[in-house]
Amino acid sequence: MRIFLVRHGESVGNIDDRAYRQFGDHNVPLTQWGYRQALEAGRAIASHLDGLPGLGKLSIWYSPFLRTRQSKDALLEALPAELVGDVREDYLLREQDFGLFTEIYDRAEQKRKFPDEFEKWARLRNSSGKFYARPPDGESRADVAQRVRLFLQTVMRTDENSESMIVVGHGVTNRAFEMGFLHHSVEWFQRSDNPGNADVTLIEGTASAGFGSILLHKAADRAKGQESELRDAHGSELTITSKTGQ
Repeated sequence: MRIFLVRHGESVGNIDDRAYRQFGDHNVPLTQWGYRQALEAGRAIASHLDGLPGLGKLSIWYSPFLRTRQSKDALLEALPAELVGDVREDYLLREQDFGLFTEIYDRAEQKRKFPDEFEKWARLRNSSGKFYARPPDGESRADVAQRVRLFLQTVMRTDENSESMIVVGHGVTNRAFEMGFLHHSVEWFQRSDNPGNADVTLIEGTASAGFGSILLHKAADRAKGQESELRDAHGSELTITSKTGQ
């Protein structure tokens, strides 16, 4: 069995966090660069699968957020149609919910707008650890790992005969998937980093021999001089606008 974990490509929010406030976390689109990154991820998967014997259809699962749906579309554009089987959305693969801080990524602004909640979250991180501490009205990383484990149970029941699948998710959810599937410890999660935009992690093995993971594809980052290229939202005329009073 092989599982390709793909993080969404670069989103508008990755280059300007005002996007989360303007569009809402679930509706932040890819940049044009991010769509190209996802296309390259699809080509890397297709290249890896090319020539493998007895290859069945790929099952594809994806988060319902816009940036992951667009990344899924890019993968489908790059993959040979004859390789693609069922394509399914699952809300259990959504991004971590940061509650009151979902639209505020600057710590100073978090503290200014919600001083009491910010201090409580800081105390929880110190006393319980970052893995278990919940942002106000949000999810801890442990919460994300728990719902991803529920997704894993769904996948194993639904796709128990599938030899290959792709999961298109987010940084924390993909890391939680790898942790849960490979039975890694909380310490492993704490030491590891989120995959980069459009990175592909391959989990491969058998129940009898065991499973392991490798970074199959590292997406291209912007090189010096390319910072201003392809920053517009993919597939639309969406732009980031300033709000009055901010």
